Amino acid sequence: MYFETIRAFIAEQLGANEELIEMDTDLMKDLDADSLDAVEIIMAVEEQYDMEIPDHDAEKFRTVRDIVQYVEARKNQ
Repeated sequence: MYFETIRAFIAEQLGANEELIEMDTDLMKDLDADSLDAVEIIMAVEEQYDMEIPDHDAEKFRTVRDIVQYVEARKNQ
């Protein structure tokens, strides 16, 4: 449910082919995202889901799955 939206944010931000982004895609290694890209992706997720993601949590995000699982856990509480 959240995956498609988050994948679209990532593809838009990084100019990547959305079809190639999977749950286990590594933002830095596979998509060459830098720290600014990561911040902008997190900001888009926060705005979309009306939530705040603390820096200490965001720093742990490596894969698309990390972001999706974080959002699912917070939105399903």
